[in-house]
Amino acid sequence: MLLSEEEWMDLRAYSALRAAGATWADIAREAGCDWRTAKKYLSEGSPPTPPKVIGRPRAPRVIDPWATTIDAWLEAEPRLRASVIYERLVPLGFSGTYQRVKLYVHEARERIAPAPVELHRRFEVLPGAQAQVDWGDEGVLETETGPLHVYSFHMTLSYSRDPFACFVSSQDLTSFWECHRRAFAHFGGVPAAIVYDRTKTVVKRHVGRGEKVPLHPEAVAFAAHYGFSIVVAPPRRPQWKGRVERQVLIVREHVLVGRRFESVGGMDAAFMEWLPIRRAQVHRTHGEVIAVRAETDRAALAVLPETPYIVCERHLRSVGKDCLVSFEASLYSVPWRSVRRRMRVELRVTRGEVAIWRLGPEPCLLASHPRALVRASWVVDEAHWDGLPTLGDSAVELVQPVCANDAELMASRSAKAHIAVARRDLATYDAIGVPA
Repeated sequence: MLLSEEEWMDLRAYSALRAAGATWADIAREAGCDWRTAKKYLSEGSPPTPPKVIGRPRAPRVIDPWATTIDAWLEAEPRLRASVIYERLVPLGFSGTYQRVKLYVHEARERIAPAPVELHRRFEVLPGAQAQVDWGDEGVLETETGPLHVYSFHMTLSYSRDPFACFVSSQDLTSFWECHRRAFAHFGGVPAAIVYDRTKTVVKRHVGRGEKVPLHPEAVAFAAHYGFSIVVAPPRRPQWKGRVERQVLIVREHVLVGRRFESVGGMDAAFMEWLPIRRAQVHRTHGEVIAVRAETDRAALAVLPETPYIVCERHLRSVGKDCLVSFEASLYSVPWRSVRRRMRVELRVTRGEVAIWRLGPEPCLLASHPRALVRASWVVDEAHWDGLPTLGDSAVELVQPVCANDAELMASRSAKAHIAVARRDLATYDAIGVPA
């Protein structure tokens, strides 16, 4: 019987029994092997090293002549599928099966392009040093004004796991940073760093792995105003934001599931009612009551600045010939003496205001309007049109887009249809060579 290295070491442990006078049969019975095997490896002249296993020579495989070709393809593209490799080998004369190709590709891929290590080192942070931010999609909420898509914003202090959540109907730039101001007011300060994923409100554009991530200008300005640093988590590494990603699921299960809400404000109120229950629990990771540990965490936060930073979206638009600028299907007026047709202007949009600025080395504010709440609205300051030439009586009269009485609308159209039209004989067109 040929033993493996582990079996040989186990059998050598019974040398003391042989020295004590035990028989080969007794030793074999204790070791669970044949007495001849025990005698072979425990005798005085037995080799001091484990036996070498000499295997049979491996027969050549059908895939072996194509191994170099497959390796070259995988080096050029490590994610190339085995089915594609099989399709390309058949026209070249490969006579094996797809299963042979699949087994070889699995072995070669691990050798040529090994998978990245999925293990990671657990990290802890100091009080007030870090917070993590994430979004949650909470589906559609049926309200009195119609269906509303709701998102949940989450910020979690990394040291204590003290949570904050609020619910909004948009993930745009202004809503995102407005949620930050609400979170800072809730915690009573600003953490030293905040961890984000590669959302478009933080990252200006996506880049390859290992390249420096360009940040959104408004994100840089907001972080500088409040005095925290932005940390962008690497792609496909959810462990970087594990504290807040777990919090998204916890809030959804304990606050939202099984309940019906009529407004976003009701969802915010439900979270604040549940929050004391969460903060009174002992966290499974650090083993302390969240509220108790949060006192140390909040005390280490930076002080909020006296004035808030107002985030605005910036858009370029052209002025129409009617001195109106279009944004989100609504029209906003500008003073006609300060603009010209097709002039490019910049719109600085906040949650409640649309400010229109002139471009150039010295930008100036042209007009400011409240942001339209309904699409396809007209937001016009009549003073912007004062002194503007009007159309003559013969031109088409401007009417409201919606008329309360359809009969009046049809009557007005019929009245305008009675316009005198010149009539000519068809021979006139033959004389000038125009086809009838």
